[in-house]
Parts: sequence; C-alpha cells; structure tokens
Amino acid sequence: MRHALALAERAEREHDEIPVGAVLVSAQGEVIGEGWNLNISRRDPTAHAEIVALREGGRRLDNHRLLGCTLYVTLEPCAMCAMAMVHARVARVVYAATDPKTGAAGSVFDLLADPRHNHRIEVTGGVLAGEAGTRLTNYFRRKRGKPPL
Repeated sequence: MRHALALAERAEREHDEIPVGAVLVSAQGEVIGEGWNLNISRRDPTAHAEIVALREGGRRLDNHRLLGCTLYVTLEPCAMCAMAMVHARVARVVYAATDPKTGAAGSVFDLLADPRHNHRIEVTGGVLAGEAGTRLTNYFRRKRGKPPL
C-alpha cells in the first residue's frame, strides 16, 4: 500500500490529478502493474489508477486474465474498476480509504462479492486509510482554495 500511496502522490504532484494510486501484484508476489489517475490529463474517463494498473498487468502477463493477482489501491474502487477486476478474475483487492459516494467494494455497492457474478474477489479495506483519506481531502481542499487539514 505504501507504493500505491507514493503513486497517488505522484498523480497529484506531476499531473494535478486526483491522488489515487494502484499496484497490481502477481500470485508470485511480483509487481506487474502500477498506475495512478490519469483521466484528466489523458482526457480518458476510463484512465483510473486501477484500470491503468490492470492494463499494464495484462500486457506483462500477455493475458486478459489476472488470475491470483492482488490489486492494492488507495481509494475504494468505483463500479467501473470493480467490474474490470471481476472480468479480469483478480483474486483480491486491498484498498485504503472508503468512498462513501461511489464505492463499489462494500460502501455504496458491493459488486465484488455479488453472487450473481461468476467470480468473486476477496476484499480488505481500511489499510492506511487515514493517510490516503487525508491526501484526498487536502487535494480537494486545495482545489477549493481552503487550507489543508
């Protein structure tokens, strides 16, 4: 998660993007994908940190299936990212801060454990949530001209 937080910081510092970072780790423990939010700079609504990391992982494994992989992400995945993980057959997602507006890993929706899907993903939330949440809050406070917390 520390690596994902560093990527989130990079998103904000280098691209003025919402600070979300993601790291995809293979079943063997190797980092095979990483990403940060690029949807604003790329003008691509699908360029969330998770999607960027999943795409890189698919290229590295030369497969659209990411069996046995774990995705670490600094913010609870949205519905788009959650379903991409389901389709890729990711084994596990570990996230930091919950997203009470669009979270799809248990906060607003629970797409990753929905029994109607043919694949379910193990979910662990709240890992370094305070650090990730503060970074996100301060990003939006800065955008609104308010002092950081």
